[in-house]
Amino acid sequence: MKTRLAVVLAALVVLAAVPAPVAADETRSGGTVVVEAGETVNEDLTAFGGTVVVRGTVNGDVTAFGGNVFVDGRVNGDLEAFAGNVRVNGTVTGNVTAAGGNFLLAQGGEIGGELETAAGNVVVEGEIGRDARVGAGTIRLGPSAVVGGDFVYDGDLDRASGARIDGRVREEPNVNLGVGVGGPLFPDWLGAVYGFLVNFVLGAVALLVFPRFSAGVASRAIADPLRSAGVGLLLFVGVPILLVLLFVSLVGIPLGLFGVLLYAVALWLGYVYGAFALGGWLAGVADNDSKWVALAVGLVAVSLVGFVPILGGLVQFVVLLLGLGALALGGRRRYGGRDETAADSTL
Repeated sequence: MKTRLAVVLAALVVLAAVPAPVAADETRSGGTVVVEAGETVNEDLTAFGGTVVVRGTVNGDVTAFGGNVFVDGRVNGDLEAFAGNVRVNGTVTGNVTAAGGNFLLAQGGEIGGELETAAGNVVVEGEIGRDARVGAGTIRLGPSAVVGGDFVYDGDLDRASGARIDGRVREEPNVNLGVGVGGPLFPDWLGAVYGFLVNFVLGAVALLVFPRFSAGVASRAIADPLRSAGVGLLLFVGVPILLVLLFVSLVGIPLGLFGVLLYAVALWLGYVYGAFALGGWLAGVADNDSKWVALAVGLVAVSLVGFVPILGGLVQFVVLLLGLGALALGGRRRYGGRDETAADSTL
């Protein structure tokens, strides 16, 4: 078992490998991480915390992970923020990339470069020097908002009469925010091909290392889809809440970081297993019991349906929940010491 786990972990590392940026010169973590007013950090900064606040000056890039990320001072570089709430009251001379529940560029706040954000709610009342690409449920441009380039968005836009946009305003369904493969530098089809190949390799590793367990996960997903999807939904919603609570305390931060990694791996495996289960069902209709055909057919089907607006994203989400729930149930049964005959079946 230890050998199998080592093989899987090694494969995940190889599959997830991308050209890594140079490591940040300074890393801070804690319940609350603060660059105090009057303090100057003369290097790149990476911060992990329940709340990350920049009141002083950072002469470099800032990468922040937390429940809240607030920039009240000055960042002489780029800002990458992943948090429940991201707020820029001060100045970021470079580009801002933000993902979270809410994003606010307050009145008097300034972004010298481009803004790319994906959030539930986005409010812009300050100034953006170049283009802005926004994907959100609700988007508001206040009367003091200034965008120096194009404004590309996907969501419900409320533009105040005083808001100024120097470039074009364009609504783009499923706006591409340029995160990873499939961004503006790559056509969507290339991202889909890349995703298929990476997912197929991960699925192949899982099938080779854990053949009976993988078959059991797929069988469970098809035999009891409602239960599997329900458990998947509970995990999808509940785990991030638990991780945020871990980040609140200093002691919980290492566990939280490890939990984020495990959660990401579980989502990835869940998606692949969900596609494998779907492919097994489709292949079964055609009287084909090959697990490799099932894996390929499932991944291709889910990738193709992803190009359908709205419906595609919904189907992919359901596939993720189906695989995640079946994976969790299979792990509970196996490592809880219960025998499962379904694990001995093959697709």
